[in-house]
Amino acid sequence: MDHDEFPTKGNLIHTQHTLALARQGYALLDQKRNVLIREVASLQEQILDLRSQMDKKIKAANAALIHANIAMGSNQVKQLAQIIPQENSIQIHNRSIMGVAIPIIRYENAVGQILQYSLSNTTLAFDEACQRFNEVKELIIALAEAENTAYRLAINIRKTQKRANALQHIIIPRYEARLKFIQDALEERERDGFVRLKVGKK
Repeated sequence: MDHDEFPTKGNLIHTQHTLALARQGYALLDQKRNVLIREVASLQEQILDLRSQMDKKIKAANAALIHANIAMGSNQVKQLAQIIPQENSIQIHNRSIMGVAIPIIRYENAVGQILQYSLSNTTLAFDEACQRFNEVKELIIALAEAENTAYRLAINIRKTQKRANALQHIIIPRYEARLKFIQDALEERERDGFVRLKVGKK
Protein backbone atom coordinates (compact mmCIF):
# COMPACT_ATOMS: atom_id res chain seq x y z
CA MET A 1 0.00 0.00 0.00
CA ASP A 2 1.17 3.53 -0.80
CA HIS A 3 2.18 5.58 2.26
CA ASP A 4 -0.32 8.26 1.19
CA GLU A 5 -3.13 5.70 1.49
CA PHE A 6 -2.49 4.85 5.14
CA PRO A 7 -5.57 5.87 7.16
CA THR A 8 -4.06 8.74 9.14
CA LYS A 9 -5.31 12.26 9.83
CA GLY A 10 -2.35 13.68 7.91
CA ASN A 11 -3.15 11.60 4.81
CA LEU A 12 -6.83 12.56 5.15
CA ILE A 13 -5.98 16.28 5.06
CA HIS A 14 -3.47 15.78 2.24
CA THR A 15 -5.98 13.78 0.15
CA GLN A 16 -8.75 16.36 0.71
CA HIS A 17 -6.39 19.15 -0.35
CA THR A 18 -5.20 17.27 -3.46
CA LEU A 19 -8.76 16.39 -4.45
CA ALA A 20 -9.84 20.02 -4.10
CA LEU A 21 -6.92 21.11 -6.32
CA ALA A 22 -7.77 18.45 -8.92
CA ARG A 23 -11.41 19.60 -9.04
CA GLN A 24 -10.34 23.23 -9.32
CA GLY A 25 -7.88 22.30 -12.08
CA TYR A 26 -10.60 20.47 -14.00
CA ALA A 27 -12.95 23.46 -13.70
CA LEU A 28 -10.25 25.80 -15.06
CA LEU A 29 -9.37 23.45 -17.92
CA ASP A 30 -13.05 23.08 -18.81
CA GLN A 31 -13.42 26.87 -18.84
CA LYS A 32 -10.30 27.26 -20.98
CA ARG A 33 -11.54 24.62 -23.44
CA ASN A 34 -14.92 26.36 -23.80
CA VAL A 35 -13.28 29.75 -24.43
CA LEU A 36 -10.95 28.27 -27.08
CA ILE A 37 -13.83 26.44 -28.79
CA ARG A 38 -15.77 29.72 -29.02
CA GLU A 39 -12.71 31.44 -30.52
CA VAL A 40 -12.29 28.69 -33.15
CA ALA A 41 -16.00 28.82 -34.02
CA SER A 42 -15.84 32.57 -34.66
CA LEU A 43 -12.61 32.12 -36.66
CA GLN A 44 -14.19 29.47 -38.89
CA GLU A 45 -16.83 31.96 -40.04
CA GLN A 46 -14.12 34.56 -40.67
CA ILE A 47 -11.99 32.05 -42.61
CA LEU A 48 -14.92 31.03 -44.83
CA ASP A 49 -15.68 34.69 -45.53
CA LEU A 50 -12.02 35.46 -46.36
CA ARG A 51 -11.78 32.45 -48.69
CA SER A 52 -14.94 33.52 -50.50
CA GLN A 53 -13.60 37.06 -50.89
CA MET A 54 -10.22 35.76 -52.07
CA ASP A 55 -11.78 33.56 -54.77
CA LYS A 56 -13.59 36.62 -56.16
CA LYS A 57 -10.50 38.85 -55.91
CA ILE A 58 -8.25 36.29 -57.62
CA LYS A 59 -10.71 35.96 -60.52
CA ALA A 60 -10.88 39.75 -60.85
CA ALA A 61 -7.07 40.06 -60.65
CA ASN A 62 -6.53 37.38 -63.32
CA ALA A 63 -9.08 39.05 -65.58
CA ALA A 64 -7.30 42.41 -65.12
CA LEU A 65 -3.95 40.77 -65.89
CA ILE A 66 -5.33 39.29 -69.10
CA HIS A 67 -6.56 42.75 -70.15
CA ALA A 68 -3.15 44.25 -69.34
CA ASN A 69 -1.40 41.56 -71.41
CA ILE A 70 -3.72 42.30 -74.33
CA ALA A 71 -3.30 46.08 -74.04
CA MET A 72 0.48 46.19 -73.51
CA GLY A 73 1.84 42.82 -74.54
CA SER A 74 2.92 40.09 -72.15
CA ASN A 75 6.68 40.88 -72.46
CA GLN A 76 6.24 44.49 -71.36
CA VAL A 77 3.98 43.40 -68.48
CA LYS A 78 6.68 40.93 -67.33
CA GLN A 79 9.37 43.62 -67.48
CA LEU A 80 7.27 46.04 -65.43
CA ALA A 81 6.38 43.30 -62.94
CA GLN A 82 10.10 42.71 -62.29
CA ILE A 83 10.52 46.38 -61.32
CA ILE A 84 8.01 46.09 -58.48
CA PRO A 85 10.01 45.13 -55.35
CA GLN A 86 9.42 42.05 -53.30
CA GLU A 87 7.17 42.50 -50.25
CA ASN A 88 9.28 42.81 -47.08
CA SER A 89 7.14 44.90 -44.75
CA ILE A 90 5.38 41.92 -43.13
CA GLN A 91 6.07 41.56 -39.40
CA ILE A 92 4.75 38.80 -37.16
CA HIS A 93 4.03 39.41 -33.47
CA ASN A 94 2.31 37.24 -30.88
CA ARG A 95 -0.58 37.72 -28.52
CA SER A 96 -2.00 35.29 -25.99
CA ILE A 97 -5.46 33.72 -25.76
CA MET A 98 -5.75 31.63 -22.57
CA GLY A 99 -2.01 30.95 -22.68
CA VAL A 100 -1.92 30.09 -26.40
CA ALA A 101 0.52 32.14 -28.52
CA ILE A 102 -1.43 33.57 -31.46
CA PRO A 103 0.24 35.31 -34.45
CA ILE A 104 -0.58 38.89 -35.37
CA ILE A 105 0.63 39.91 -38.84
CA ARG A 106 1.48 43.59 -39.30
CA TYR A 107 1.61 44.77 -42.89
CA GLU A 108 2.44 48.16 -44.38
CA ASN A 109 1.04 48.40 -47.87
CA ALA A 110 3.88 50.62 -49.07
CA VAL A 111 4.05 48.94 -52.49
CA GLY A 112 0.36 49.65 -53.09
CA GLN A 113 0.65 53.29 -51.97
CA ILE A 114 3.78 54.30 -53.91
CA LEU A 115 3.98 53.59 -57.62
CA GLN A 116 7.17 51.72 -58.51
CA TYR A 117 6.85 52.36 -62.25
CA SER A 118 6.22 55.26 -64.61
CA LEU A 119 2.60 55.93 -65.56
CA SER A 120 3.72 56.94 -69.04
CA ASN A 121 4.86 53.36 -69.76
CA THR A 122 1.65 51.65 -68.62
CA THR A 123 -2.04 51.52 -69.38
CA LEU A 124 -5.07 51.71 -67.15
CA ALA A 125 -5.43 47.92 -67.46
CA PHE A 126 -1.96 47.39 -65.96
CA ASP A 127 -2.66 49.80 -63.09
CA GLU A 128 -5.90 47.99 -62.37
CA ALA A 129 -4.12 44.58 -62.40
CA CYS A 130 -1.56 45.88 -59.87
CA GLN A 131 -4.34 47.18 -57.64
CA ARG A 132 -6.25 43.91 -57.87
CA PHE A 133 -3.21 41.79 -56.95
CA ASN A 134 -2.46 44.10 -54.01
CA GLU A 135 -5.98 43.39 -52.76
CA VAL A 136 -5.34 39.63 -53.16
CA LYS A 137 -2.10 39.98 -51.18
CA GLU A 138 -3.91 41.71 -48.30
CA LEU A 139 -6.52 38.94 -48.21
CA ILE A 140 -3.81 36.23 -48.27
CA ILE A 141 -2.14 37.85 -45.24
CA ALA A 142 -5.44 38.09 -43.34
CA LEU A 143 -6.34 34.49 -44.24
CA ALA A 144 -2.90 33.22 -43.19
CA GLU A 145 -3.29 34.90 -39.80
CA ALA A 146 -6.80 33.51 -39.26
CA GLU A 147 -5.96 29.95 -40.38
CA ASN A 148 -2.75 29.83 -38.31
CA THR A 149 -4.65 31.07 -35.26
CA ALA A 150 -7.39 28.46 -35.73
CA TYR A 151 -4.77 25.70 -36.16
CA ARG A 152 -2.90 26.64 -32.97
CA LEU A 153 -6.13 26.91 -31.00
CA ALA A 154 -7.33 23.51 -32.27
CA ILE A 155 -4.07 21.86 -31.17
CA ASN A 156 -4.40 23.46 -27.72
CA ILE A 157 -8.05 22.40 -27.46
CA ARG A 158 -6.97 18.76 -27.97
CA LYS A 159 -4.25 19.07 -25.31
CA THR A 160 -6.66 20.74 -22.88
CA GLN A 161 -9.28 18.04 -23.56
CA LYS A 162 -6.76 15.27 -22.77
CA ARG A 163 -5.74 16.92 -19.50
CA ALA A 164 -9.36 17.53 -18.51
CA ASN A 165 -10.26 13.91 -19.30
CA ALA A 166 -7.32 12.64 -17.25
CA LEU A 167 -8.46 14.70 -14.27
CA GLN A 168 -12.15 13.83 -14.67
CA HIS A 169 -11.83 10.10 -15.31
CA ILE A 170 -8.56 9.10 -13.59
CA ILE A 171 -7.16 11.54 -11.02
CA ILE A 172 -10.38 12.76 -9.37
CA PRO A 173 -11.98 9.27 -9.05
CA ARG A 174 -8.69 7.90 -7.66
CA TYR A 175 -8.52 10.56 -4.94
CA GLU A 176 -12.24 10.26 -4.22
CA ALA A 177 -11.78 6.51 -3.63
CA ARG A 178 -8.69 7.14 -1.50
CA LEU A 179 -10.53 9.76 0.55
CA LYS A 180 -13.47 7.41 1.13
CA PHE A 181 -11.13 4.58 2.16
CA ILE A 182 -9.26 6.79 4.65
CA GLN A 183 -12.48 8.28 6.06
CA ASP A 184 -14.07 4.84 6.48
CA ALA A 185 -10.92 3.44 8.12
CA LEU A 186 -10.66 6.39 10.52
CA GLU A 187 -14.35 6.13 11.42
CA GLU A 188 -13.95 2.41 12.04
CA ARG A 189 -10.91 3.09 14.20
CA GLU A 190 -12.84 5.71 16.19
CA ARG A 191 -15.72 3.28 16.74
CA ASP A 192 -13.28 0.56 17.88
CA GLY A 193 -11.61 3.01 20.28
CA PHE A 194 -14.97 4.09 21.67
CA VAL A 195 -16.03 0.48 22.23
CA ARG A 196 -12.70 -0.35 23.93
CA LEU A 197 -13.09 2.72 26.14
CA LYS A 198 -16.58 1.68 27.20
CA VAL A 199 -15.49 -1.89 27.87
CA GLY A 200 -12.52 -0.60 29.89
CA LYS A 201 -14.76 1.54 32.05
CA LYS A 202 -17.06 -1.40 32.80
